[in-house]
Amino acid sequence: MTIDPAAAYAKLVERRRGGWCYEMNGVLGWALGEIGFDVMRMAGGAMRAVRGDIAIGNHLALKVIIEGQPWIADVGFGDGSLEPYPLQAASFECDGYPFRLELQDDGYWRLHNHPFGGAPNFDFQDAPADEARLAERCEFLQTAPESNFVLTAVVQRHRAGELLIMRGRVLRTANPTSAQDRLISSADEYVAVLKQDFALDLPEAAGLWPKILARHEVVMNSAG
Repeated sequence: MTIDPAAAYAKLVERRRGGWCYEMNGVLGWALGEIGFDVMRMAGGAMRAVRGDIAIGNHLALKVIIEGQPWIADVGFGDGSLEPYPLQAASFECDGYPFRLELQDDGYWRLHNHPFGGAPNFDFQDAPADEARLAERCEFLQTAPESNFVLTAVVQRHRAGELLIMRGRVLRTANPTSAQDRLISSADEYVAVLKQDFALDLPEAAGLWPKILARHEVVMNSAG
């Protein structure tokens, strides 16, 4: 996976697969630009509040100018807002889920996710992305042994009236007022959930099951 929108287009549109922020927002930004919008790619940092500036570049967000006003367009923050929102300090809702955007003292903006999401926030500056930084983080996140995207299998999908998030063997079904988690019991069930709930026909994912179980034990032991 790269930050190249053309490669992302081939994957998302032609092969009908999902993707992450570099791909989803990469294609969205390209499409908006093609139809005449003023689009700026920005380097975000999911969990910068905890990890510090090393997080910058682990998320790609877009600023779009509409009638002279800046808006954030972001379909790549997994379980975040699918609707654009103004670049201004305010609380807002999307499909009933609450979000909040605030300006930090250091000049970064912080988007606070809804309470049932994964990452609780991400930061960004209102400035063009360092494309070399985005490419480096994109490579790191999919190859480094310590990357959460290497350690944990993550699948997310918005559906009418609900949000599905599967991290490892935990499947969360959420709506704006509640969330329920359940454990996936076997490799067969894991593959079935991918197909039925996420439209991913991936029988080869059964081969990940031993690693998914091992990672779940590590996370549960550290939490305890």
